[in-house]
Amino acid sequence: MTEGPALLVRDLRKAYGDILAVDGLNLEVARGECFGLLGPNGAGKTTTIEICEGLLSADSGRVEVLGLDWDKEPQKLKERLGVQLQDTKLAEKLTVAETLRMFRSFYRERKTVDEVIALVELGEKRDARVGNLSGGQKQRLAIACALVGDPEILFLDEPTTGLDPQSRRSLWDLITRFRESGRTIVLTTHYMDEAEKLCDRIAIVDHGKVIAEGRTNELIDSVDLSHLPAPEPRRTSATLEDVFVSLTGRTLRDE
Repeated sequence: MTEGPALLVRDLRKAYGDILAVDGLNLEVARGECFGLLGPNGAGKTTTIEICEGLLSADSGRVEVLGLDWDKEPQKLKERLGVQLQDTKLAEKLTVAETLRMFRSFYRERKTVDEVIALVELGEKRDARVGNLSGGQKQRLAIACALVGDPEILFLDEPTTGLDPQSRRSLWDLITRFRESGRTIVLTTHYMDEAEKLCDRIAIVDHGKVIAEGRTNELIDSVDLSHLPAPEPRRTSATLEDVFVSLTGRTLRDE
């Protein structure tokens, strides 16, 4: 692998009509780390991730993934990325194995279907149709599709939303094993416990900008508990949720 960050974003901007979704955003993700991107609904997280994945074009700014530029070397980048979308749609009449064989055909460097099925613990569902899988099994299959090309960097957009606790923990284990293999993960999530558990560093985004960034413990240590309303000041330690709420406010956001 070449030197330099896995992901470099500088002064990224993207507007939809009069709405500025991403407003001069900057990020740098080191190789081999799990980096969390947090923020309220409409903060610009998914737009940022989709630009980094090559699914959207930025209005301006610079994005380098693994030292490559989407405008100059898109095919090289596609070969080295794994992407799990926020709402992955898979053909429900295909089996698990057929789905993975199809995704595997998109890559030159790749894992075998059996390797990936074992990795995501779907062996008993190998010949089951996608439409008959549970929500957790479909999410594991979506991540398997992202892993089948043996990627150097994995983008996960809210991978455990709507899953039961057992399915969430299973996916956490899978994500941890991928990171321990030396690969890079960029993760968006609304679950603060998930971010604390998985991420080495975190950026909190609001109104299209990064408003805080650092290691989880550093962000937590920065919270002043005296500013929290009763009965919360009785607590002696803060959480990542306290960081999030203190920075982005308590007002509910629409999608």
